[in-house]
Amino acid sequence: MGIESLAINYRVILPEIILAATGIVLMLVDAFAPNERKIRAGVISLVGLAAALLVTWQLRDIPPQTAFAGMVIVDGFRVLFTLIVVIGAMLSVLLAWNFLDEERIQPTEYYALIMFCAVGMAFLASSHDLIMVFLGMETVTISTYVLAGYRRDDVRSTEAALKYFILGAFSSAFLIYGIALIYGATRTTNLAGIQAALNGAMGEPERALMLAGAAMLLIGFGFKVTTVPFHIWTPDVYEGSPTPVTAFLSAATKAAGFAAFLRVFSLVFGLPFTPDSAGSMLQSHWVSALSVMSILTMTIANLIAITQTNIKRMLAYSSIAHAGYVLMGLVARDWKAVAFYMLAYTIMNLGAFAVVALIARRHDEKVLIEDYHGLGFRQPGLSFPLTVFLISLTGIPGTAGFVGKFWLFKSAWEAGFPVLVIAAVINTVVAAYYYLYVVIVMFFREPKRDIESVPLPRVFALTLALTVFGTFYLGLLPERVFQFLNAAQTAVAGLIR
Repeated sequence: MGIESLAINYRVILPEIILAATGIVLMLVDAFAPNERKIRAGVISLVGLAAALLVTWQLRDIPPQTAFAGMVIVDGFRVLFTLIVVIGAMLSVLLAWNFLDEERIQPTEYYALIMFCAVGMAFLASSHDLIMVFLGMETVTISTYVLAGYRRDDVRSTEAALKYFILGAFSSAFLIYGIALIYGATRTTNLAGIQAALNGAMGEPERALMLAGAAMLLIGFGFKVTTVPFHIWTPDVYEGSPTPVTAFLSAATKAAGFAAFLRVFSLVFGLPFTPDSAGSMLQSHWVSALSVMSILTMTIANLIAITQTNIKRMLAYSSIAHAGYVLMGLVARDWKAVAFYMLAYTIMNLGAFAVVALIARRHDEKVLIEDYHGLGFRQPGLSFPLTVFLISLTGIPGTAGFVGKFWLFKSAWEAGFPVLVIAAVINTVVAAYYYLYVVIVMFFREPKRDIESVPLPRVFALTLALTVFGTFYLGLLPERVFQFLNAAQTAVAGLIR
């Protein structure tokens, strides 16, 4: 392959270039700048992320196209998910602002890792080749291994990083082995090439290889987005990691993982195939597998969440349950519903973790639900936003969570999966118990002991204001987002079909 066939077009990867350059600048600042200037690392990060956000938004005007020999793609799907991960990274930077000072952690390395992780997440959204999916996934996970163990003097943080690394290595092995099997069956790793091969003639050995490869991919993606039975690592890693890292793992990285999952299984393996083609056989198998995984993920995670007394572990199991809801969108092959839900979930979940991070204080001293007793009277500035996020996670009307869940349920019902919808509705009722229990203890229970009020720094107040606004905006006025999603769908359809 000559270099002329690479179709080099730097504009389509400009967001990734900006994010990587910001990360490199932060590393140089860490190496050469005096200590008093290192406090500006957060400002540099936000500037870089804002530039990436602006460039990504401008990409919506580019006609759908691939570049770099079909390795990356620019279309409405990519633009939307890149916006979600960049917004998630910006909120994570704001969330860590005061936390790093309080924990006396060096900020520049931390923000640089967030930038490199964002590069991997953006490439996941723009991947049009399984090799690119693997590279993007590894860029994200290697950065997050380090972030999980960033509090080096805390044994829980070290343990979380070690568990994450060992189990993450297994999932990467499944992912790359699945890619190898699919290459053996189709002689390509390009998503459009795989789709064409599935629609053509394929012998029985190739069909078996294809089925085994897709199963391996399912395991690899299942680990990354924390679905049952590949979720075992999640509660321990979420509990042991610094709270801003936990928020980042549970929202932004999950959105990026679902972007790749969705593009491979819904936009490529899910396109219409002729009845007797290998694609048709594969489609019926993965839809059945994802339906079972969705129900198990929602049910098991919600039932275990009820028993938790640690709010970080409760939100960890809640995060697993939400992955089960999102799987419904994959089964229904409605990527617009998945994209909207991931945007809503990123905003409301990061907002909830912002409050948890503030109350937890240094070394996560206050992470039990009993520490929230009477918070509604002591600190309404924290209890009100947390109440908004919890009722949104429950799915109560007027909030982003309600619109997101309603859309997913409607898509699954119209696609012919009523059992899935019934299971999701029952699980929503179960989830309401543990979300609203926290609200009850905040407003209707007396504190069990004297607890000092927590100061509310301005950056935290800004983070909470932005996330509360986003939660209500998506819940009450989602039309603008719907319009953008419809326009993005037209662009995606024009490229793939």
